[in-house]
Amino acid sequence: MSIPESDFLPDEGGAERPSKSALKREAHELQKLGQELVELPDTRLAAIPMEEGLLTALKELKKTKSHEGRRRQLQYVGKLMRSADVEPLREAVAAFKLGHAQDAVKLHRAERWREELAADPEAVTRWMRTHPDSDVQRLRSLIRTAQKDAATAPEQRHGRAWRELFQFIKAELRDDE
Repeated sequence: MSIPESDFLPDEGGAERPSKSALKREAHELQKLGQELVELPDTRLAAIPMEEGLLTALKELKKTKSHEGRRRQLQYVGKLMRSADVEPLREAVAAFKLGHAQDAVKLHRAERWREELAADPEAVTRWMRTHPDSDVQRLRSLIRTAQKDAATAPEQRHGRAWRELFQFIKAELRDDE
């Protein structure tokens, strides 16, 4: 029995199949995306539009503790993702990561304001220019208390007044968004 010669000829459509290496790279990328999805909180994960089987596999992956079990379940998640629309999944992971970065930037901004307000008397004027709806009496009171705490025990970490000033600033910055 002989093999037909047409089996050895390229497809007439002219489209070449991806190489084995390209398929492996794609599989590893999908597994990496699956790992990033597992790191999302359950509420975020449930809000992403995906097939029920994929969601179940991701939840199982979260529960799996053994190394080999996680590896195999991650491969299974990657296999399921081959047939899924991965763009919404990628966007959800990127949005979650970006949210954390934005939160960190906001906290650093609040810390800079706190340092500036405690060190420079003119900083209150600048603060009120940019945040006119702030309670200026409360702000000045918090600054004075924080400065007193720092003066009485300079070798210690900042106390309660320092944290209260930070919370006030953080709340005001959040209200301005």
